[in-house]
Amino acid sequence: MHDTLNPAQLEAVHHLHGPSLVLAGAGSGKTRVITHKIARLIQAGLAPERIAAITFTNKAAAEMRERARTLVGKAAQGVLLCTFHALGVRMLREDGAAIGLKPQFSILDTDDIVALLKDCGGTTDSTTARHWQWTISQWKGAGLDAAQALAQARDDAQRQIALIMARYHERLAAYQAVDFDDLIVLPLKLLREHADMRQRWQQRLGHVLVDEYQDTSATQYELLKALVGHGERDDPRLTCVGDDDQSIYGWRGATLDNLRRLPQDFPTLKVIKLEQNYRSTNAILRAANAVIGPNPKLFPKTLWSALGEGEPVRVLACDHEEHEAERAVARIQGLRVQGAAWRDCAILYRANHQSRAFEVALRKANIPYKVSGGTSFFDRAEIKDLCAWLRLLANENDDPAFLRAVTTPRRGIGHQTLAQLGQYAASARLSLFEALFAPGLAALLSPRALAALHEFGRTVNALQHRARHAVGHEAARAVLQDWLADIGYEAHLLDQSDSPQQASARWGHVLDFVDWMVQRCGGYIDDSGGAALAREPKALWEVAQTVALISTLAEREQDQDVVTLSTLHAAKGLEWPHVILAGVNEGLLPFKPDADGDAAALAARIEEERRLMYVGITRAQRTLVVSWLKQRKQGRERVPAQASRFIAEMQLDPATAQEDPRAKLRALREEFAARAAARAA
Repeated sequence: MHDTLNPAQLEAVHHLHGPSLVLAGAGSGKTRVITHKIARLIQAGLAPERIAAITFTNKAAAEMRERARTLVGKAAQGVLLCTFHALGVRMLREDGAAIGLKPQFSILDTDDIVALLKDCGGTTDSTTARHWQWTISQWKGAGLDAAQALAQARDDAQRQIALIMARYHERLAAYQAVDFDDLIVLPLKLLREHADMRQRWQQRLGHVLVDEYQDTSATQYELLKALVGHGERDDPRLTCVGDDDQSIYGWRGATLDNLRRLPQDFPTLKVIKLEQNYRSTNAILRAANAVIGPNPKLFPKTLWSALGEGEPVRVLACDHEEHEAERAVARIQGLRVQGAAWRDCAILYRANHQSRAFEVALRKANIPYKVSGGTSFFDRAEIKDLCAWLRLLANENDDPAFLRAVTTPRRGIGHQTLAQLGQYAASARLSLFEALFAPGLAALLSPRALAALHEFGRTVNALQHRARHAVGHEAARAVLQDWLADIGYEAHLLDQSDSPQQASARWGHVLDFVDWMVQRCGGYIDDSGGAALAREPKALWEVAQTVALISTLAEREQDQDVVTLSTLHAAKGLEWPHVILAGVNEGLLPFKPDADGDAAALAARIEEERRLMYVGITRAQRTLVVSWLKQRKQGRERVPAQASRFIAEMQLDPATAQEDPRAKLRALREEFAARAAARAA
């Protein structure tokens, strides 16, 4: 059963008595170790019902359950494979009455919590309430109740939130409801205050395994200790599997102190290191080991691979975001020419907003993609609104675009009016826009409704006329700015947003979209051929047709053969043959720290950002490209930018680290053309 495991993995699997810490480096087979250890525990006579394997996501639990089933068959069904929070729900459903909870308690979702906090704090601002929610969640994750939070509050703002927290907890108790954090806090309270229940749960769980242990919070660790009988049993049976070099969730309560405390709290702890990587080449692992080197080491380890040296890690210095996106697309196209599938490629970045330029470039090249860990720029509501108008501009018979445009912003045209318009258009076999001015419509609508529809139609017609003659930068910008002012879109965003700050951010997206449109109307430089080529200016009408095509492309998320765009946080646990790690600049990765942080906090922040870089590097299996910008967009301006310190820390050989993906793509195409000509001859 275990003949596929290496010696370190076998040692971890066969350590059944007493606590152990399995330090599983990236790609070292941690899930294989956990599932094989579950099988070994069952083989050794422990009933499946007495084994608990705790993960951080339902997806990970499902994968683990499936793997365990292949090893032990139906016995895997008895193993408790779940998240910390799912375990908390089970404990509270069974024993919550001891702390005043009925078995039918409710679990509030985010919207419920925000609404309740608004009421407790006397505000109507959702952004403020969400800040309160985040602060209260951080306190609860650190094990603080409202009284403790009040005692430790640093200023008046925190004292106010602590008082709101107390009222919030009173309401939860009155409503027989809990929030997500309570699913850890309350089971811990239950075990601490009721010795009989604590002993019963310790007896029920004969061995507890924890995946991604480095991501546990302070309260999760305390719950774990209570479940395995820390200080009450001679041989607490606990297996923690994790990697201190991949701890990247400090901002949501995870703490490396839990790793530091394990050897102190469990003196008989067995530490086992998994250093053989099954994912990446040694060139990639050497860069990963080098970049994580400056961080303080809790348990030093060095990843290695039997997969060979592989291609050198490449570094691309790019002029700006659009240049970076073009070079990334050229590289992906080159990989495609060599036989790679789209799904083999991923572009990873630090922040959601970085996806925008890559999305535009991929769409322009007609390359399918999906965005993970964030919202696609073209999926933002404000961008969909503008695209609907532009689709209607390019094709007035586009009924879905008509329906979105005519109601955004609102202009006194209600659902009943649109329903009557739709019925008339269907009976007359006209598009909705064509039906606006049809003679028969007047008999169905009130004069006020008809006038509102006619006004909308005239607005579209006027925009169409101006767009046909708006050629070049200045003309296109003037038309777009006048159009946004005429329809009152900025005021609409302010009305539809939770706060002025959110409205401002959404208006910023709109201005970015306008800039993108204007750039395409004015012609732009394309150096894909190695020389600067100025394209002819276009009319806004022509660009609107292109946007219409972009925004009506079928959703390709269902298609598995797609390039992945992902934040680094969302990419953890995943892997691809070819990875482009983008925007590796000071201020992005590492992310610009808070100005008011002290030296210790700043150092901790940089260490976590370095671990994030390490996670990004170790997502790559065969090739890795790291790109950085010479200039970054800041607001409406471009400012000089610096390469991240992490690039220097990778200690790459300058002779092999530079690459021009466009030149390589051209060479590959020439090579394939020559082969085709030779075959034809």
